[in-house]
Amino acid sequence: MRRAGPTRLPDSNVAEPTVAIQKILIVDDSPTERYYLTDILVRNGFTVTTADNGEEALAKIRAERPELILMDVVMPGANGFQVTRSIARDPELASVPVIICSSKNQETDRIWGMRQGAKDYFVKPVDPAKLLATIATLGA
Repeated sequence: MRRAGPTRLPDSNVAEPTVAIQKILIVDDSPTERYYLTDILVRNGFTVTTADNGEEALAKIRAERPELILMDVVMPGANGFQVTRSIARDPELASVPVIICSSKNQETDRIWGMRQGAKDYFVKPVDPAKLLATIATLGA
């Protein structure tokens, strides 16, 4: 018995369809840093919202459902490590990638941030080209 139609094997060179990252939440208590990152992202076609502390960030994540979060570490209230850990442990939010952008430049800080669930860790000032390349990789 013959099957109707040709049998097609999966092409290993074809990527699965994915949704590119468009909506980004920046969490930083510094207006200067929020402006710097927003400017880079908006000029490159992203939609940006901001929060200036961890509690506001968690509320905006639930309400606005960003596709990526750029997280500072040193902020009033809950710090960025704590908020990143909360996101990673919440089944509703765990799929949202977090990139930490911090002035904390020690290797132990980077390792700790990654252990909390961050997908990457950048030391400020953030290099725009590296940030955009990382976002493209996460959205691919």
